[in-house]
Amino acid sequence: MKGEERLMQPIAASAGMGAIVENGNVTFRVWAPHADRVFVAGDFNSWSEDELELQKEEAGYWAGVTDKAKEGEHYKYVIFNGEEKFFRNDPYALEVTHSNGNSIIRRLDFDWDGDSFELPSWNSLVVGTFNDIIEKLGYLKELGINCIEVLPAAEFAGSISWGYNPAHPFAVEQDYGGPDGLFNLVKEAHKYGIGVIMDVVYNHFGPSDVDLWQFDGWSENGKGGIYFYNDHRSDTPWGDTRPDYGRPEVRQYLRDNALMWIEKYHCDGLRMDATSYIRYEGGGLGFDTEIIEGLILMRDINTEIRNKYPKVLTIAEDLKGQDLITNRIEDGGIGYGAQWDLHFVHPIRDALINPEDEARDLEVIANAVTYRYGDDAFSRVIYTESHDEVANGKARVPEEIHPGNAESAFAKKRTILGLVLVMTAPGIPMLFQGQEFLEDEYFKDHEGLDWEKFENMKGITHLAADLVKLRTGEYGATEGLRGQETEILHLNQETKILAYKRTNPGENEEPVLVIVNFGNKDYEDYGIGIEPDAEWHLRFNSAWKGYDEDFSELPVDGMNTEEKVTDDKPWTGQLNIPAYGAQIYTL
Repeated sequence: MKGEERLMQPIAASAGMGAIVENGNVTFRVWAPHADRVFVAGDFNSWSEDELELQKEEAGYWAGVTDKAKEGEHYKYVIFNGEEKFFRNDPYALEVTHSNGNSIIRRLDFDWDGDSFELPSWNSLVVGTFNDIIEKLGYLKELGINCIEVLPAAEFAGSISWGYNPAHPFAVEQDYGGPDGLFNLVKEAHKYGIGVIMDVVYNHFGPSDVDLWQFDGWSENGKGGIYFYNDHRSDTPWGDTRPDYGRPEVRQYLRDNALMWIEKYHCDGLRMDATSYIRYEGGGLGFDTEIIEGLILMRDINTEIRNKYPKVLTIAEDLKGQDLITNRIEDGGIGYGAQWDLHFVHPIRDALINPEDEARDLEVIANAVTYRYGDDAFSRVIYTESHDEVANGKARVPEEIHPGNAESAFAKKRTILGLVLVMTAPGIPMLFQGQEFLEDEYFKDHEGLDWEKFENMKGITHLAADLVKLRTGEYGATEGLRGQETEILHLNQETKILAYKRTNPGENEEPVLVIVNFGNKDYEDYGIGIEPDAEWHLRFNSAWKGYDEDFSELPVDGMNTEEKVTDDKPWTGQLNIPAYGAQIYTL
C-alpha cells in the first residue's frame, strides 16, 4: 500500500530538455507541438508504450517524471498523432547506442579534476586539426601546437565519416568513444596546455538516420516537419534538411547545442560549418535570398558566448570574404571571433602551385599577407591546407606542385614557403594534419597519416616546429608576429623577392623581418631597405641543409648593413637569398 501511495504522489519536473537525472528521478521533456499524446518507453518499464505518459505544457512541450528510470537505461519517445504512432529518439539525447539505435539516459557530470585551462590569446594561437589525437598530444606539444580543431563529433550514420552528416547533434559519435571519449580527449589536451575547438554543423542535419524528420508526425509539402523548413528553404547541397531558423524552439535547440560543447565538454571554441548556408538560401552564390532568421541565430549564439565565455573563440567557415562575419554585433556584424580566409588560401595556393616563376604575382601575394577583416588582424584563420583543400579531387600542396614526385626539391621548398607565410602573416595560423612533415596523400577519412613519411621527414618537422615556436613566442623576441601591424618593405616582381615587417605597436614592439624568394634563382648580397641602426639577427633559414639535404649550398650567414638608400630607406641590408628560400630576422 505504501508503494502505491508513493507512485500516486506527483513528483515535480526538473527544468531542461531531454532526460534530466536529478534527485533519484528522471524528467523527460520533449517538443512535439502536433502530438496528441506522448509516452516514454524504455528498459525501465519493459518498453511499455502506454505506461509513462507525458503531460502537455505550454508551446507544444511535453514533460513527465519517473523514479523508475535510471542512468544508463535506453529509451525512446512514443508519439501519437491521430491514428499514427512514431517511435523517436530524444532530440536532446546526450548519448545514443548508434545512429539508428536508442537514446541513453545519462548525465555529463565529468570529473574535470580542477581543470582551469584557458585558451591563449587569439593572437598566440596555432591551430592544428587531427582525427586521432590523445596518443599524439605529446607530439603536438613538442611541435608547438597550442590548439586543435576537431572535425564534427556528433553521432552520424555509419562508422566512418568526416562528421558533416550529424544525425543526433547532442550525442557524441560512439565510434569515436562516445561522451567519455571526448571528455578524456579534452581533459588530456588541457593537461598539455592545448585547447580544443569543436566543429559544429547547423546548416543542415543528416540527411540519413535523422529522427528529427517529421518528428511529431506533422509536415507540409512532404518536407521534414517541425525542426525543418517545409518549403524551398529546406534544400541544401547536403540534403533537404535545413533547420527552420524561424522557429524560436529550433533556434533554442541549436543554441543549447552550442553551449553544451562549451559547458559540458569544456571546449575552447566552436567552428561553424558553411555559415553562408545559414544566412543564404543558396549559400550566397550569385543572386541569392538572405535568411534573416539565420542571421538572428548566429548573432544570438555569438552574443551569449561572448557575454558568458569571452575567451571562447567562435570561427565561421563562411568563405565569402565579408567583414560582416567578424564585425562586432553592435556595429551590425554577426560577431564571430574569426573566419576562415579565402583571401589568403586561394591566392597563396595558386602562387605556390604555379610552375612558372614569371606567373607569380607578388602584389597578389602581398595583398593576401596583409588582408584583414575590420580592425583586427587576427579575425581571420589563415592556411594552405584543410580537409576541403586536400580532398574531393584536390591534393596536398607538395603533390599539386609536383604531381607524382611530391618529395622533389621543388615541391619541398615551395611548400615550405607556404608554411612560412602561414606562420608569419597576420591572422590565426592553422596547419592540417601531417602538413608539418609534408604529407602528400589527399585526405581520406578511412586512412591514417603516413607516419613512415614522418620518419623520413623529421628535418621538415623540425623546421615546422621552429616556425611554430617563433610564431607563439616560445623562442623569444618575436612579439611582432603577434602584433597588428604589417609593412611591405620590398616587392620586386623581377627578382621575385618579397620582404615584410611585422610589429606589435607599444612598449614591446619586437619587430620581425620576413624575406621570401618566390623564384628559382639564388641571390648574393641582395639589398633590402632597412631603418638606420637596425641590427637584424637571422633566426630562421628555410634553405638550411640541416632541415633537408636537398636544400641550398649557398651560405646564409645573416645580414650586413651599409648606409645606402634602398626601398626609400636610408640603410641597406645585404644578404644571400637561396632559390625558393625564406628567412626570418629579429632585432
